[in-house]
Amino acid sequence: MSATCASATRRQPRTGLALRCAAHAAPLSLGDWRSHTAQALDEGQRLLSLFGWRVDPHADSDVLLTAVLLEPQGLRLLHGCARAAAHYPALTVQHPCAQIFERELWEQTGLVPEGHPWLKPVRFEGARQGDCGSYPFFSVRGAEVHEVGVGPIHAGVIEPGHFRFMCHGETVHHLEIQLGYQHRGVEALLLRQPPRRLGALVESIVGDSVIAYASAFHAALEQLSLQSMPTAVHASRAIALELERIAMHLATLAGMTTDIAHQQSAATYQRLRTAVINATQRVCGNRFGRGWIRTGSAAPINATLRADLSHMLQAFLRDFVQVNTLVCGSRSVRARLKGMGCVPTQVATDLGLTGVVARASGVVLDLRDALANGATPPYPPVTETTGDCWARMVVRMREAQASAEWLLQQLANPELDLDGPAPLGTGADAGSAIGSSGLARPLAPHTLGLSVIEGVRGPVLVALQTDHAGQLVHAKVQDPSLANWFGLAQALRGQQISDFPICNKSFDLSYCGNDL
Repeated sequence: MSATCASATRRQPRTGLALRCAAHAAPLSLGDWRSHTAQALDEGQRLLSLFGWRVDPHADSDVLLTAVLLEPQGLRLLHGCARAAAHYPALTVQHPCAQIFERELWEQTGLVPEGHPWLKPVRFEGARQGDCGSYPFFSVRGAEVHEVGVGPIHAGVIEPGHFRFMCHGETVHHLEIQLGYQHRGVEALLLRQPPRRLGALVESIVGDSVIAYASAFHAALEQLSLQSMPTAVHASRAIALELERIAMHLATLAGMTTDIAHQQSAATYQRLRTAVINATQRVCGNRFGRGWIRTGSAAPINATLRADLSHMLQAFLRDFVQVNTLVCGSRSVRARLKGMGCVPTQVATDLGLTGVVARASGVVLDLRDALANGATPPYPPVTETTGDCWARMVVRMREAQASAEWLLQQLANPELDLDGPAPLGTGADAGSAIGSSGLARPLAPHTLGLSVIEGVRGPVLVALQTDHAGQLVHAKVQDPSLANWFGLAQALRGQQISDFPICNKSFDLSYCGNDL
């Protein structure tokens, strides 16, 4: 497998970047792969992912490795190969951003990162799934230190997760988060059916990020089948992704203001979110965007839908700006959020945090901008510097407003084709979608198709590997929550234990994104 990749044709506007890598050269040895990855991190490149899989999943076979790095020129992939159960010096010792990836690699393949300071299971996969009770929790000793365990069963609709607080009085000295109670084995499920039948499954991976996952998955498939998409498809997908981003930011803002009893704003954010997701339903038939995107196609947006979306967004912006002004001007909101749950810029960088969480800590990272390369991103990355709950709230406000303003510009652009060559209709089915319907060509053999999309929480990654016959033999899916949970634990250090709910909501991470 070669370390050089051919990128997809870039058209305006784009939602992310897709690559394909063919097996033209032998992968690096484990030692060389580790050295090259470490050198890239030393040079300041960002580690977006690090994963591997056994050549034969039913035996102790060789393990193929891939590191996904973000450099100024775009994405860079480093491929390696290791013997089963091999040992290598852990990258985490010098680069903490690798800690969660090396833990996952160890759990899934048996490769041992020697010297890893926190080598614990991520989600208890396979035969070990029932061993959650044996998780090796960190312990804080002291005569007046006590532990508070919360979960894994929670009230309401919260998914299973265990939070163990080590406290001195009301002050949290350490929080350890254990997930994995509902591991679904999504990556294995993606190999059980033909790719053309996987759309509904992909849309169910993380239910509030349907568009991000569908965009990433279908872009990876399109790379494997060497399909180039017309401008109308890219434009429709970009609009869908920004509508999803607005809706999710509104849901988080509603949750944050509910947690601090600012009920007028909470109700307004919920009302505005309903307007956005109802508009999404009018385009594709589903409020969460199911059916908007399929391989080779996307839902068309005709003149009537353009006018409908524009009218909704204009009304949304007027009320959104007004409620944001109300919230930011409230003394009680400022007192509750400012200075709470701080994640300094250096900590966010060291831990490899992503998305809103990273940008609220001053890390300038948004793949819509970093991978644009001539395409039109919605706006330059929105950042704050304080890294507290207030900053995470403000970043969401600014991003949602910028997305809405960008959408209005796109919808008003008469040169932007959103109808496509296909007949108009509702939903991305065979009779009404822009572009082709399904896979136009067979998948390329011995090829890795990889796509990265900036979802609402950060980079959503899908990588698909084919065998000599062009059949899928490995699937890698990665949610940005995977890296950000550790950031939430860091944010609670030195806080009062009663501050946890609002810190947790300001991060607004996905349990199922970790336990996929």
